[in-house]
Amino acid sequence: MRTPRNGNWSWSVSALVALCLSTTVFTGVSQVAASPTPLRSSSSESRAPLLLGAAWYPEQWPEARWEPDLQLMESAGIHFVRVGEFAWSTMEPAEGEYKFDWLERAIALAAKHHIQVVLGTPTAAPPAWLTQKYPETLRINEDGRPDEHGNRQQFNWSDPKYRELAHDIASRMAECFGHNPNVIGWQIDNEYAEESYGPDDRQRFQQWLKSRYGTLDALNARWTTAYWSQTYTDWNQIPIETGYGNPGLLLNWKLFVSDTWRSYQKNQIDAIRSHADTRQFITTNMMGWFSGYDHYTVSPELDLAAWDDYVGEGHLDPVRNGAAHDLTRGFLGKSFWVMETQPGFVNWAKVNNTLNKGEVRAMAWHDLGHGADAVSYWQWRSALNGQEEYHGTLVGADGTPTPLYAEVAQLGREFAKAGPVLAGTSVHSEVAILHSYESRWAINWQRHNSDYDPVKELLSYYGPLRDYAQSIDVVSPDAPLSQYKLVVAPALNVIPEETAQKLIAYVRGGGHLVLGDRSGMKDADNALWPQRQPGPLADLLGGRVEQYYALEAPVEVLGNFGQPASMRAKQYANLWAEQLSVKAPDTEVLLRYAKSNGWLDGQPAAITRRVGKGRITYIGASLDSKAMAAAANWMVRTSGVTRALGPVPASIDVYPRSGGDRLVYILVNFGKKTETVDLPSEMTDILHDSKVRRLTLQQYDVAVLQTAARH
Repeated sequence: MRTPRNGNWSWSVSALVALCLSTTVFTGVSQVAASPTPLRSSSSESRAPLLLGAAWYPEQWPEARWEPDLQLMESAGIHFVRVGEFAWSTMEPAEGEYKFDWLERAIALAAKHHIQVVLGTPTAAPPAWLTQKYPETLRINEDGRPDEHGNRQQFNWSDPKYRELAHDIASRMAECFGHNPNVIGWQIDNEYAEESYGPDDRQRFQQWLKSRYGTLDALNARWTTAYWSQTYTDWNQIPIETGYGNPGLLLNWKLFVSDTWRSYQKNQIDAIRSHADTRQFITTNMMGWFSGYDHYTVSPELDLAAWDDYVGEGHLDPVRNGAAHDLTRGFLGKSFWVMETQPGFVNWAKVNNTLNKGEVRAMAWHDLGHGADAVSYWQWRSALNGQEEYHGTLVGADGTPTPLYAEVAQLGREFAKAGPVLAGTSVHSEVAILHSYESRWAINWQRHNSDYDPVKELLSYYGPLRDYAQSIDVVSPDAPLSQYKLVVAPALNVIPEETAQKLIAYVRGGGHLVLGDRSGMKDADNALWPQRQPGPLADLLGGRVEQYYALEAPVEVLGNFGQPASMRAKQYANLWAEQLSVKAPDTEVLLRYAKSNGWLDGQPAAITRRVGKGRITYIGASLDSKAMAAAANWMVRTSGVTRALGPVPASIDVYPRSGGDRLVYILVNFGKKTETVDLPSEMTDILHDSKVRRLTLQQYDVAVLQTAARH
C-alpha cells in the first residue's frame, strides 16, 4: 500500500495496473487503456553475453515512427535500448498527472523486436512546472544566482523537496515496470555533475562537518586554522570554497559533495528496490576521468558500473581511453557497461570530426577487451530540435541509416558470434595502479607547476606498463591488493594513516610497491605530514624526499634502471623533480640527476629497498617516455610480471579475458601500418572460424582468439 503525495488514498493492485496502462492518472482518477501486445519473456537469464545498445527517445517521435526504428535496430543486432532518462515532462506533464501508457507501449514494441530495455529515471531534467512551483529545487550557482529552466541538471542535488519528488517519480516508474519481463535494468539520473552553493547547501555542509569532526576544536586543529586567523568559533562561520582556500576546507567540500551524490542516488535506489525484481540491475552512467566527486564513494550500492565513452575532437587514444575503462572496472572490481559511446562524432568539441571508417568498430572491441560486457551508442536518432541536433547518430532524422549504421551492424553480428566464447570471462591482472580522487584534488588545487596534471602522470606509468603486462587494474588505495605482484602509485599525494598501514602490509606480504613523485605528502585532512615524503612510508623505504622542485626545463637522469649500456639513451625528468636521500644501508639508488640547479646535481632521483620478500620503490621525478619505458621494464622484471600473450608490434593492443577453462585474447591494431603477429601456439580465430598461428591485422582490424586457460 502506498500513499501518493497529492492525496490521502492508497494504491490497490487494480489501481496500480490502471496507472501503468492509463492515458492519464490525476489525483486518483484513472482511465484504463487497451492492453498492449503481450511481452515476450526476456529475463536477465536470457540476456545475450555481449550486448549492443542505443539510447532511444520514443517520446520525441510520433508512435508511427517507433516500429520502423525498432526494425532497423533488430536488423543491426541491437539487444537493448536505454529509454526515459530525460522524459519527466512526458511521464508527469503536471504534478500528480502520470502518463506511462506510452512507455508501456514502447517497451512492448521493443520486446516484439527482441530488444530489451534499460529504464532511466528522468531526474537529470526536471519539468518546468516543478521548478516553477518549487523554486527551492533549483541549484544555486557559485555566483549566488539560481539556475534556470531550459537546459538540464538545473536541480539541487541536496534539496529535500527535490529528493522527495525524485523518489516519487522513481517509485511510480518502478511500480509500473519493476516486474516487467522486458526491463532488464535501471539507470539512475544521468551523468552526475552539478552541485549547488546556496545558503541551505552551506548549512547542510556545516552539519556534515559537525558530524565528521565532532567539535570545532578538532576541526581547527586538523585544518591548522590558526594560519591567517581562520579559526572558527561557530559552525555557521564555515564557508564553501572550491578553488583557493584552506586545503582542509577544500577537501572536505569535495568529500561532502561525494557523500551527497551517494545519498541522492540511494534515495532513488531505495525507491526502485521497493518495487522492482532483484533480476533488474541498477547503475548510473559516469564520465571517465571526471573528478567532480569520488566515484569510489558513490559506486558501492550499484549493481554494475557504467560510463559514457566519448573521444570528442581527434581520434581514440588507446592509452587514455583504456585507462578510463580500467578505472571504471575498478569501481566495483568487475565487468562494466559502456552506456554511451560516440557514434562517429559529437557536437561539443572545437572540431567535431568523425572517427575514421573502422574506428568505431575498433573502439567497441577496445571496450570489450578492457572488461565491458555492453556497448551502447548515444544516440539512435536525433530529435528534430534541441541543443544536440548536430550530434552523431546511427539513423538520420529522416529515419534512414547513416553510413555508420553498417559498421554497427557488423558489430552486432560479431557480438553474436563471439558472445558465447566471451561469456563468463573477465579481466585478470598482475599489476595495479592506485588512483585517488583525494590526491588528484589536492595536487590540482596546488599544482606548483601549472603543467603538472595528475591524470597525465598516472598515464605516463600506465602506457609503458601495459605494453609489458598487457592488462592493468586501476583501483582505489582501499581495494584489496594481495593478488597483485606489482602495485604502482603515481602521485599518491594523500596517504591517510590507514592507507599507509595497508601499503606497508602489502610490501611485507611480498608485493612490490612503487610510489611516484609527490606521493605521501598529505594526510587525510589534506595537511602536510610532519615527516618528509613519503610520510608514514619513509621508514619502510629507508629514504625520504629532502626537497621538491618545479622544473623550468628538463633535467637529465642517469642510471637507466639497470639497462645494458647498448640500450641506454639520454633520459630526462620533466616538470617535477625531488631530491631524495638514503637513510638505510640496504636502500639502493636506481637513478641520479645530472647537472641541474646545483641542488639536484648528482642526487638520487629513484631509490628502492627490499623488505623481506617484498620491495618498495620511490621514483621522485616525472619522467619522460624513454625513462619511463626503462622504469616499466625494470618494475615488471623485478616483480615477476609476464606478458599474457607475449611480444606484439607496438601498435597492437592485446586484451586477455579469462573465465573457467577459457582464455580469450582480443587484439586490435590502432596503427596505420598492417602488422603481423606470430602467436605462441595455434589458436581459434572466433570471428573467422579458423585455426591460426600467425595473424595479419590492418589498421582497425580486430581478432578474437581462444586458447586453453593457463592454470
